[in-house]
Amino acid sequence: MKIQFLGAAGEVTGSRHSVEATIGERELRFMVDFGMFQGGREASVKNLESLPFSPNELAFVVLTHAHIDHSGLLPRLCAQGFTGPIYCTEATFELLKIMLPDSAHLQRSDVERALRRQKAGKWRGEVPVALYSLEEVEIALGQCQVLPYAKSVELCNGIDLTFENAGHILGSAIAVIDVTEDHSKKKRCVFSGDIGMKGKLLMPDPAVIAQADIVVVESTYGDRLHKTLVDTEAELIEVVSDTLNAHGNIIIPAFAVGRTQEILFLLIDLVRRNALPHLSIWVDSPMATSATHLTQRFFSQLDKDSQSTLAWLQQNPGAVDLRFIADVEESKALNKIKGGAIIISASGMCDAGRIVHHLQNNLPRAQNAIVITGFQAYGSLGRRLVDKATKVRLFGEEVPVRASIHTIGGLSAHADQAGLLDWLRSFQSPPKSIFVVHGEPEASAVLAQSIREELEWNNVIIPERLHTYSC
Repeated sequence: MKIQFLGAAGEVTGSRHSVEATIGERELRFMVDFGMFQGGREASVKNLESLPFSPNELAFVVLTHAHIDHSGLLPRLCAQGFTGPIYCTEATFELLKIMLPDSAHLQRSDVERALRRQKAGKWRGEVPVALYSLEEVEIALGQCQVLPYAKSVELCNGIDLTFENAGHILGSAIAVIDVTEDHSKKKRCVFSGDIGMKGKLLMPDPAVIAQADIVVVESTYGDRLHKTLVDTEAELIEVVSDTLNAHGNIIIPAFAVGRTQEILFLLIDLVRRNALPHLSIWVDSPMATSATHLTQRFFSQLDKDSQSTLAWLQQNPGAVDLRFIADVEESKALNKIKGGAIIISASGMCDAGRIVHHLQNNLPRAQNAIVITGFQAYGSLGRRLVDKATKVRLFGEEVPVRASIHTIGGLSAHADQAGLLDWLRSFQSPPKSIFVVHGEPEASAVLAQSIREELEWNNVIIPERLHTYSC
């Protein structure tokens, strides 16, 4: 069996792993995830690269969850000739129906905006390329097949798949894939996808896996520890209270799926506990609005604390002034609010969507606060803000950064180093091979060394992108 790492190797985004196995005297190839690269011009180039094999060679795709860095190039893959099934959980499929059309829409809007500015002589550089259309999204969605959690399903002769809950976002899964090649014993391959934190908001703890021959594990935060939820709450309370007292706005860039819902539940719970006063919250992201309603629909998959918070809000609807923005004109009207607002908007890395407009209007005012709650990839606008840029270019104009920038890491949907090591300890014996992916070089290197030293596992590999490894 061979695994080729086509993305998320030496970086966080672009998860896509090709697996080859000899079954029935022929080579069978499938993918685990097929995500989009994010952050800067280099990502755009990688998204347009051709695969080292023909898409029609793929038997199927196993999708761990709906985040765009894991699912975002599926429509392009299907448009280029892949016609097989895409296996995912029910909640992941429902999220894909929200996220992939939104991705196509944003790409089309970026191209149209660039062409308008180019015509007006205001565009620098190359015009972006739309990776796929809405019609191609519909084709990809038509190829999805929903599988339940915790049930082994035979995908084809010699390959069985079990999805276990990863505790990352709604529908997220650890892919446990049993492969029996010709004249060989069964090998169990465990792809972590993105592993959630124990005791985090909304999601249950990640499932424990007892045995594996090969493990592919994420390392987004493999070199650090998150703040505790208690410390995170205290920091958020301080930022919100100080900013509202100064009559400023709080702008929160947040991934529309997962992070937005976590922030909402946390803010509502802080009001419930009288740690914050009555709040006026605007969620300005059509996708986040849809994802929040979907979260309510999958109520039974939430952790018990979040179920309790949601039930309290339903009984006390006036406790928080929560509004979901529907159209563009309503979104623009938010720019007239000079103080007292909490605006949660996508994208989480600040590179696209309505958040860019809110940053353009709120960054120049010192009484405002920008609260960064998620990972910011190299090259992204969010990363430049975190790295203390004094000005940023938005819509072709220099915008001064006078608002305070706050990074609150304890809300991460990813396990930290301790969480990842704790999850790996659940294996009753060391896997034959462990591949450390989905992390920037330092994070992956630190986690790999920690696995060698603390778990005493030997064959720990940080794969290189496009390289193939025999297992």
